[in-house]
Amino acid sequence: MLAWARAAKAQRLRLAGDAQAANYTGWAAPSFAPDDDTWEDVEIDAPDVTDRQTILALAKLAANAYSVPQSDGWYELPGFNATTPFGWAPDDDGLRGHIFADDTNSTVIIAIKGTSAGVLGSGGPTSKNDKFNDNLMFSCCCARVDFSWSTVCDCHAGGYKCKQSCLEDALIEESVYATVGTNLYNNVTYMYPNANIWLTGHSLGGGLAALIGNAFGAPAVGFEAPGDRLPSRRLHLPGPPAISPELSGITHVYHTADPIPMGACTGTYSGCYAAGFALESKCHVGQTILYDTVTVKGWSVDIRTHRISEVISKVLSDPWPVGDEGADQDEEDDDDDDSWLAWWGWGRKGKKGDKDKDKDGKDKHSGVPKAKPDVDCVDCYKWEFADTFD
Repeated sequence: MLAWARAAKAQRLRLAGDAQAANYTGWAAPSFAPDDDTWEDVEIDAPDVTDRQTILALAKLAANAYSVPQSDGWYELPGFNATTPFGWAPDDDGLRGHIFADDTNSTVIIAIKGTSAGVLGSGGPTSKNDKFNDNLMFSCCCARVDFSWSTVCDCHAGGYKCKQSCLEDALIEESVYATVGTNLYNNVTYMYPNANIWLTGHSLGGGLAALIGNAFGAPAVGFEAPGDRLPSRRLHLPGPPAISPELSGITHVYHTADPIPMGACTGTYSGCYAAGFALESKCHVGQTILYDTVTVKGWSVDIRTHRISEVISKVLSDPWPVGDEGADQDEEDDDDDDSWLAWWGWGRKGKKGDKDKDKDGKDKHSGVPKAKPDVDCVDCYKWEFADTFD
């Protein structure tokens, strides 16, 4: 269950209406944090991120955002085969994905496609805009990596100096995916006014899912996403007072061999540099489920492990040796009748001691590293951000 989200959603939607009345067409979330007394504690259903089958299903929905139904690479998920595509018209070259609804329209999941470009994806009509949004949101200053790079905005002030207000304004342009995503979320709330709405995505899509979820108080699970704390702060996304990361509703899932979410895909010899991507952020909002594939599996850091298909088949499909710190499902005080797994058809049956065992005796639901906040993390430590410089 997730506290505060309903109140946050109502607050933000009200302010978005005020902004529209003032003929403001940019980012719909308010640019200030409300007073503490404007927040109300409420509870809504949220994904059980301690359950491996839940995470695996959301990862498959995130993968489906790259494809059309019944195509190669499409995952069939019982109970969530009814989809509404967005961004798939022949002339569309921007935000893309699918809206999945269960049979009763009580839970709706927005899956947002990640980057489709060269080494990070398979290319396609959205690749140019995908790359622009990656470089705008996840770079320190407009993708100003060195003198040889063309910037995506005009905020660089020389050396390691960047104009803060300029960066914030660049992120709320109408063509930027963050703004398009807020409009998408609002449209989905009108389509499904009584539904619990969750978000998921991979890479760029995971970062956008987290940003939109943070803006509207909706649960979001992102896979292998670059650090989203940097654009979140530049958008001045408000948050409830003194809330713990596990109640934020935002969860990031990634592994240590992927240099992109780890903030290690930088430098002249990196794959990101070679492909023209300035993915410099590494700090994440909410909580992080980190799979140490370097230590446990002996993987080398390699950008090819960033693919969602690799994550699904080689990281999430089998129980993870979590040790004492992982989520032990047998110790969870869950009521299966209240679990969101019940309507997905994954209600755990049998004796308490065996409820996480499948018919082969293997752990089906357990084996997930413990979610932890991204503490003591600093982005862009070399840079100075201000509106004026001496």
